[in-house]
Amino acid sequence: MNHRLGRHIVLIGMMGAGKTAIGSEIARRYGVNFTDSDAEIEAAAAMSISEIFERDGEEFFRRRETQILTRILAAPPSIVSTGGGAWMQPRNRDLIAEAGLSVWLNCDLETLWHRVRQRSTRPLLKTADPKGTLARLIDERYPVYQLADLNFPSRGGDSVEATATRLIEEIRAAYPDLLELK
Repeated sequence: MNHRLGRHIVLIGMMGAGKTAIGSEIARRYGVNFTDSDAEIEAAAAMSISEIFERDGEEFFRRRETQILTRILAAPPSIVSTGGGAWMQPRNRDLIAEAGLSVWLNCDLETLWHRVRQRSTRPLLKTADPKGTLARLIDERYPVYQLADLNFPSRGGDSVEATATRLIEEIRAAYPDLLELK
């Protein structure tokens, strides 16, 4: 029995929310492609996101992000992970709404901080007070993230597998026609 998605499932949320890990696990279980939009941007630019931010700035990065999302969402339905700021752009929200189900992986500050504090690959956290910056980003972004089709509260201690199972169950309950069996 093969699973087929009726449309894209697009994971949104803050850096460290688990979009890539959970998205990869769900894609594996559904037997569909997984795409991380940040990884696609890096591949297209042949440089890291930090390097893009340093060389070309955030505005350039956001334009490239929209181009990449447009390409990803034109492909057959898959699981998509977006960068933390992607959902903040109205054009990206429109693109995602046209092609898929938006799922906010909603994490608290302490869980996010625990996951990202050791990583130097987060350009927006390269500040004198990275935890304070993360808290400010949460304040700015969470009201917009609430526009997502599904708000999925994270449980910091759960495994990727347990979280993926819980998310699949919530998607099936709220959107029973999204996952088709063939």
